[in-house]
Amino acid sequence: MTFLSGHFKLDLRQAIKLVVYTLLLVNYALYIADDLRVASYTMRNGGTFLQWTASFATSIDETAWFALLVLFELETYVLTDELQSRPAVRWLFHGIRLVCYASLIHTLYAFGTFYYDLLQITAIANVTDLCQFADQGISFVRNLAYTDVSSANCGSLSSDNQFHFTEPGLVVTDSSGLALEQNLARIDFIEAIVWMLILFTIEVMVRLQDRAITRGPLTTSIKVCKFALYGLLWSIAAYWAILGHHYFAWDEAVWIVGFFAIEMNVAEWKKEIEAGESTTSQGPLKLSA
Repeated sequence: MTFLSGHFKLDLRQAIKLVVYTLLLVNYALYIADDLRVASYTMRNGGTFLQWTASFATSIDETAWFALLVLFELETYVLTDELQSRPAVRWLFHGIRLVCYASLIHTLYAFGTFYYDLLQITAIANVTDLCQFADQGISFVRNLAYTDVSSANCGSLSSDNQFHFTEPGLVVTDSSGLALEQNLARIDFIEAIVWMLILFTIEVMVRLQDRAITRGPLTTSIKVCKFALYGLLWSIAAYWAILGHHYFAWDEAVWIVGFFAIEMNVAEWKKEIEAGESTTSQGPLKLSA
């Protein structure tokens, strides 16, 4: 008795998916390294558990999305319907999904809180020159790049006469830097919401197709929404590239392609339903208990 779908074979499409998933795994490791780098500046004096989890919100978010991607691939392509219908497997998948959703909600909270906090920042009193922070263990941030302020570089980092703490006593920026930080935080928050909406559309489509519903006003509306949502993500990727964050743009593009792979699995299932073929061999998604 086999638990792998009859469609489970390494053709060209599957080879492309394997390459994409491998790239996502590499990107995941790089994001953890980047969060560690930023935390070395923002958390050098320690913090509460929630502050630490907020500092590593991106890594937690990537972990949840990677787990969901693997789960979707198993459910939509790899595993048979027979295996997925077993109570232990079904509850395992539901448990993993619940943990992932909780992590994604935490990301929304962390990004939203960070953006709100940035909007509340006011200018530091009695400071008109960045060199006043030289050699005090304080870092200057602009466009997500952190630099320790020293007497040797303070004059070249900023010529502004108004400064703001993004992390009290640890990280400082000038007025234009704060505006950019606020905009980047806003983009992070919007991006997290868009991905959640995409996840919702996939969930709804799967539930509809699980009931052999492949056409109608609702499915058409979902397709239009997904087109707009993916378009917005491509725009965000372009924005990252314009700001010089080519790694972020690359990561966004790879994730979009990764979810396109899941969309292809769902589309193939849809064709089988419309053709009147049995979906048992493919093992359609079983997201409901």
